[in-house]
Amino acid sequence: MSLTTDLKIEAQRHGFDLVGACPAVTPTGIHRFYEWISSGYSGEMSYISGRAKAYEHPANVLTGVRSLLMLSMNYRTSEVSPTPDTTGRVSCYARGSLDYHDVIHARLKKLVQFLKNRAPAADARGVVDTAPLLEREYAQLAGLGWTGKNTLLINPQRGSWFFLAAILTTEELEYDAPFDMDHCGTCTACLDACPTDAFPQPYVLDATRCISYLTIELRESIPTDLRRSIDNWVYGCDICQEVCPWNRRAPQSSLEEFEPRLDLSPLNLLTLFSLTDDEFRLLFRKTPLWRSKRRGLLRNAAIVLGNQRTEAATDALTKGLNDAESIVRSACAWALGEIGTPTAIASLQRLQAEADEEVRREIEQALAAQ
Repeated sequence: MSLTTDLKIEAQRHGFDLVGACPAVTPTGIHRFYEWISSGYSGEMSYISGRAKAYEHPANVLTGVRSLLMLSMNYRTSEVSPTPDTTGRVSCYARGSLDYHDVIHARLKKLVQFLKNRAPAADARGVVDTAPLLEREYAQLAGLGWTGKNTLLINPQRGSWFFLAAILTTEELEYDAPFDMDHCGTCTACLDACPTDAFPQPYVLDATRCISYLTIELRESIPTDLRRSIDNWVYGCDICQEVCPWNRRAPQSSLEEFEPRLDLSPLNLLTLFSLTDDEFRLLFRKTPLWRSKRRGLLRNAAIVLGNQRTEAATDALTKGLNDAESIVRSACAWALGEIGTPTAIASLQRLQAEADEEVRREIEQALAAQ
């Protein structure tokens, strides 16, 4: 059999669900990518805008590259249990015991070695969403699916609940036919369901309004006008995938690494404020939630507790008012104002001497709203 056929068989043996090959060319949508950045939609993700030119060709990822083997790995798992007050929802992809980067990279290394064993003169590199590569463009070119109105790649049989990865190689593979159909039709379910109006138009995402961006990528305080729309999402968001008709019959992952941890589905928010730095690291270090770091996750937890407005969160939020991180104190001040009970207000009044300007402003606004 050919190298391409063998690679596809080996990839599926290592847990990849969809596999397709395409040439290493400049992506046809590079102009849309530049327009997206110039519109400010990438927000604080400087790792994208700061190396925008590198996305023009895969040669900026692997010198001499001729082909890409595009791969998908399904991560859909069983439905999460209901999210009662004082708990928060975690995006489906992040509920497992390991960071998906680690899970996929281990398999990519084996595929790269397999390729090099078959073609000793070849160079190859495996990547998963950290290299300057427009993965969805190449996945569509390799026949894996089309880019939906929510900007996610959609496959007719597997929906959109999957990660994308790629192996770049200097070998010339046998290329698959591009996926040239768009099956979204007149459906606008994903656009209509987004609580923060993060889609200024179909096929365009304003990341600065996306709940996933706000709870994961944003390092500062979450804008006040978007906080209530976050609802109970403490890390990421799945809404635009949950409402997509193509996901109704999407299969579940068979990988145990993606099976939800009971303590993350849903996540107990009150206990987070009592964890030491070492305890926090031990609990989240190997999971995707570590990307938000302690300060980001506590900020998110405070916002969710403020949205739930349950008095049971008062003690944890009051503890958060004394946190070393001003971003945590600021979010806790807002949340206590949302709860608005006499006890919550008393906690805010005791901290009117707060030194940080932003935190002090949050306290003043919360008190003024009572």
